[in-house]
Amino acid sequence: MQRIGKRERTQRQLTRLSDKDGRLEKIRQWLEVDLGLRLESLEATAGDASFRCYFRAVVGDVSYIVMDASLDLENVAQFVKVARLFEQAGIHVPAVHEEDVGRGFLLLGDLGSRCYLDHLNESSASLLYGDALNALLRLQSGIEIEGCPLPFYRREKLRSEMDLFHDWFLRRLLGLEPTPSFKALFDTLQGLLIRSAMAQPMVCVHRDYHSRNLMLVEKDNPGVLDFQDAVIGPVTYDLVSLLRDCYIAWPDDRVESWVAEYHALLQERRLIGNVGLEQLMQWFDWMGLQRHLKAVGIFSRLHLRDDRPAYLGDIPRTLNYIDNICERYSGLGEFRGFLQETVFKRMDRMELFE
Repeated sequence: MQRIGKRERTQRQLTRLSDKDGRLEKIRQWLEVDLGLRLESLEATAGDASFRCYFRAVVGDVSYIVMDASLDLENVAQFVKVARLFEQAGIHVPAVHEEDVGRGFLLLGDLGSRCYLDHLNESSASLLYGDALNALLRLQSGIEIEGCPLPFYRREKLRSEMDLFHDWFLRRLLGLEPTPSFKALFDTLQGLLIRSAMAQPMVCVHRDYHSRNLMLVEKDNPGVLDFQDAVIGPVTYDLVSLLRDCYIAWPDDRVESWVAEYHALLQERRLIGNVGLEQLMQWFDWMGLQRHLKAVGIFSRLHLRDDRPAYLGDIPRTLNYIDNICERYSGLGEFRGFLQETVFKRMDRMELFE
């Protein structure tokens, strides 16, 4: 097992993010004046990789989370819609108690501060992942994709996500200008991964189902966060997000055992027809490759554009997933050669990754 350390922003940073244009005072007025709540305290809490900010509001002996979302960058109405859809499917998401979509404010139930990442270890993993996989099965079986208000994960979106690896990691972070031959190689790789994704049974997809968005709670574990970007997409997407997490890594044999267990559950629920374990495993591997290419690009962008360098520490682990999968499949060997001969050698010379 490999893990990263905590990367919570400081109280000063969090307050500064939401205090722009007097947002913090507007939140206080919304809670105390508009909603008539008697606040005991209002404190910034750890956020995510979005432009949203979060505060823990204590009213009497009840704790809430206030979400402050920038209206030009975040879709508050979509958050509320997906929260209710997930709740109907039996997923433990924060209750939406009050909403002011016009100003980008939500008053949510508080799922606590014990995220999976901080509590996963050799002895707890089987139980915690068991709960997470059961919740994922409820999500995938509890939302009918016909008539569902969620968008489909289309080919164009999958390709544009992988382009982040090319644009933000290779060109902007590493300073590599890809050659025409590499562009052709990368285009071929993208085509393989997109066809693999589109061949899979389609289900509801959370899109960020990993250890930092799962909360350890006493009842109906886990609590699930950061679901507003949900789509209808490939059956292995959330599975690989969970089991090949960018923030914690497990031995391959253990991951494959969890995939085999989930394969049996999918067959019981008739979500994958007669698809065998070998086929599901390849889908899982190649879906992870698509997701990890995207993640490396996003981590690079968070550093370069958003001044959030802590995510750089996740790039080597995520690249290691990519390298390992390319080693497994002969058709991916040329891309692995590029990683070995160009990317890793460039990273070895950069102080960013020391």
